[in-house]
Amino acid sequence: MKILAIIPDRVYICYMNKIATFIKTERKKAGLTQKEFALRSGLGLRFVRELEQGKETVRLDKVNQALSMFGMETVPGEIERET
Repeated sequence: MKILAIIPDRVYICYMNKIATFIKTERKKAGLTQKEFALRSGLGLRFVRELEQGKETVRLDKVNQALSMFGMETVPGEIERET
């Protein structure tokens, strides 16, 4: 299973945008509307919309529920720093 790392608050927004973009792109590749994705993943439509918009204050368990549709999950990890 592929893994996405979660990181401290100061760069969290950037990574939420990456997760949002990933979910939206993969959902569209699968040919699913937000409503269809919500139904198949067991999540609410409002949550899916907020997640795809990069909302910062989403529940991590629900993020993982969405990511699991594509064989992914978030886990604690080290920050990748640019040199």
